[in-house]
This record gives sequence, C-alpha cells and structure tokens, in this order.
Amino acid sequence: MSEPAAARSEEPEEAGDAVLRTENLRKTFGGLTATDDVTMEVERGTITGMIGPNGAGKSTFFNLVSGFYEPDGGSVVVNGEETTGMDPHEVTEHGLVRTFQTPRKLEGMTVREAMLVGPQRQLGESVIPLFTQPDAVAAEERQNLQRAEELLERFEITHLADQPATDISGGQLKLVELARAMLAEPDLLLLDEPVAGVNPTLANKLKAIIRELHEDGITFLIIEHDMGFIMDLADPIVVLNQGAVLMEGSPDEVKNDDRVVEAYLGGGGGD
Repeated sequence: MSEPAAARSEEPEEAGDAVLRTENLRKTFGGLTATDDVTMEVERGTITGMIGPNGAGKSTFFNLVSGFYEPDGGSVVVNGEETTGMDPHEVTEHGLVRTFQTPRKLEGMTVREAMLVGPQRQLGESVIPLFTQPDAVAAEERQNLQRAEELLERFEITHLADQPATDISGGQLKLVELARAMLAEPDLLLLDEPVAGVNPTLANKLKAIIRELHEDGITFLIIEHDMGFIMDLADPIVVLNQGAVLMEGSPDEVKNDDRVVEAYLGGGGGD
C-alpha cells in the first residue's frame, strides 16, 4: 500500500504550497523541442487546467513529470522532493498519479481485479512476505478489496465489477481508470483528456466526480481539449504553445488573451 499522504513529508500540507514544481524542464526528440524550459507550479488544493493546440507539448510534459520520459534538462519536484529521472512507480510513491488519454486495458482481468492493481507497494507483490507475514498480506488484501468496492460504488460502476476489463466501453474504462488511480492514494492526480470521446452525460458525471474528489483533498492537473469542460472546472489554467508556457491565468483571462487565440488559430501537428 502506498504511504499515507500525511506521512510523505514532514512539512505541513497547507493549501497554497506547490505539490508539483518544474524548473526549466526540457525534452527534445531529434531536432524537435517538445518541452522548452517549462517552469511552473501546481498549487495544492487547486484544479489546474493545461491547454494548448496540438503539438504544444502537453502529453510530453505529463510523461516527464510522471517518470515515463527522462528529461534532457531541468528538474521536477513533487511534494517537496526532487523526482527528476525517477521511474513511474517511484514518482507514484511520492504522491503523483496519472491517467492516460487512452486507458490501458488489462488483459485477462475483471474490472475488480484491474482495480486492485492500483494500490502501491503491496506486501503480496513480493514472495518472502507470503511466507513470513501471511496474516499481514491477507489483511492488506482485504483492506484493498474493501476500498476497491467502495470506489466502485462511489463511481456507480459496481455492476461492472465482474466483467472482463477488456469488454467494457471506452467511457466506462475511463471511470475504472480514475477509480483505480484513487487506490494509489494520490496527492496530485494528472488526468490526460478525461472526456475525450466521452458522451456529454458521462462527461458531466466525470466533472462531478472530479469536484467531489477535489473536495476530499485531491489536487488535479488536467489536460483537456474540450474548452467548455475545462473552463468550467479548472482555475488556474496553464497554456502551452510550442513546448513553452505561453501564459497562466483564470479562465476569463485565458479566453480573452490574444496570444491564446493566435496560438489556437495557428496551432497544428501532433502532441
């Protein structure tokens, strides 16, 4: 099980401090600069949006801070600890958890079993505790199962629990992935286009769930192309363009900024 959020740092986790901070974060692919010296913070207790035209570097930024890419320069700090160059599971142990634009389907598992992949540092993942601490392993498994059942109920997907994880719809899979991420006990949850390809009813449900989780103390950083969704949900909003931070501000400031309009009108390419 992951370390409780309150135990990850001896410093008090008060609203207003930075749960994520990057400084001069840089990533190049050949001659292309995907992330160009990005310096930014995500304050604890916020729902921060990240927008930008295709090719702006948003997904690359997510991959860098979550450990899926190693930066060519700069630093990443999560909960006051430098995580630059750490593997994804190590970053997760520091409190940063992410979802993917296209959720990963876990072959050969039911939805309930896929959920139970979420908790970090489970005793049963190692062979020795199975023999030396069988009671502790069993107790942890029961606790994780109980938490999984509670999240399935909260997200109103209990009816999917025994279905193969590969057989549910894309929208349902996004709910499962979000619920599974919560089992890792995140301080900061990165969502990569949570409503891409999702019908309006489910998009509204996801928005309500995000707000509920935020009220419970989860900080969010969300990439989203649906402007109505992100403008209604997030504040502040960070705008990336050509790998760099173009601006950061409230939804109204972003919508009324000529640089943002120009970036979207002139944007193109892949992300």
